[in-house]
Amino acid sequence: MVDFLSLKNINNRYATELKEACARVIESGWYIMGKELQTFESAFANYCGTKHVIGVANGLDALILVLRAWKELGKLNDGDEVIVQANTYIASILAITENKLVPVLVEPDPDTYNLSPEAVQKAITPKTKAILPVHLYGRLSPMKAIMEIAAANNLLVLEDCAQSHGAEQYNKKAGNWGDAAAFSFYPGKNLGALGDAGAITTNNDELADVLKALRNYGSHVKYQNKYKGVNSRLDEIQAAILNVKLNYLDEENSARRNIADQYISKIKNGHIQLPAVVDDILTHVWHLFVIRSEERAELQSYLSSKGIQTLIHYPLAPHQQCAYREYNHLSLPLTETIHKEVLSLPMDPTMSQHDIDSVIEVVNGWKK
Repeated sequence: MVDFLSLKNINNRYATELKEACARVIESGWYIMGKELQTFESAFANYCGTKHVIGVANGLDALILVLRAWKELGKLNDGDEVIVQANTYIASILAITENKLVPVLVEPDPDTYNLSPEAVQKAITPKTKAILPVHLYGRLSPMKAIMEIAAANNLLVLEDCAQSHGAEQYNKKAGNWGDAAAFSFYPGKNLGALGDAGAITTNNDELADVLKALRNYGSHVKYQNKYKGVNSRLDEIQAAILNVKLNYLDEENSARRNIADQYISKIKNGHIQLPAVVDDILTHVWHLFVIRSEERAELQSYLSSKGIQTLIHYPLAPHQQCAYREYNHLSLPLTETIHKEVLSLPMDPTMSQHDIDSVIEVVNGWKK
């Protein structure tokens, strides 16, 4: 059996360091907002090239709190529009509606599935105030073009970096392009904690100051609450774990690229659509390796019968979900087709060459 992703194998490689990190926190007697968090925030800011990192409880909170902070700063108001690609995970949309803002769903680039600058340009109205590019599957959106559109129209940009830890364009990393960015460290991410965890990156001092309060009950000083905040703090145990795993992120991303390179060069099956090879392929971090087939159910069943585990990211688009009945009427043909056809092959930095070869051989054998 070739597992889609073995978190046990990934974390076993660092087990000694992870246990030492947890022991260090336990022995410190300080479990919230302590030295481990400070160390991680500093290290991750240095890694991303940003001025600030604000650790929060999870990736969804990271998105929600940035939009909330912009409302506190008077940069956004109820009813303002936020442009986002329609084929994202629902968390990107939840963050918008949670802040009483309006998601404007646009079709993605047909090759990369990321936000299309042309679609953004066409969707701008007088109510548009922000753009939310989601760096799907580990490939950055075309951020240079998006930032130019934002500057020309006085729009805020919030990057959703939940799948793009370490990805780059023009030697600038994910999280250092927009006015702010949100990261998830869910265990299955390229940089994964051992539980829920998240962070926000920004180069804006004022925004960082508001966010530090919002994540902590709206307080900079204990028992003095400037804002109606929330409890969304990256705890010391998870910060300590991330301090260990950040040291290996580039190595793991390199392993993912090696797997992807082999898939792209060796999978030869006309019934399957492989990810597009574009200019930034060498800086893609391959959180997921997503193929497409009009006969996905048959393909997935075949792969399973041959011992290859696959997953679907994602089976149903946000505008088709019960939670968003008000958008069920929308017709987004490309997005809907993508959600019907995508299938993710095993992508695990601990995969053996035998397992990589097995996936390639089995995929090539379908319908042959």
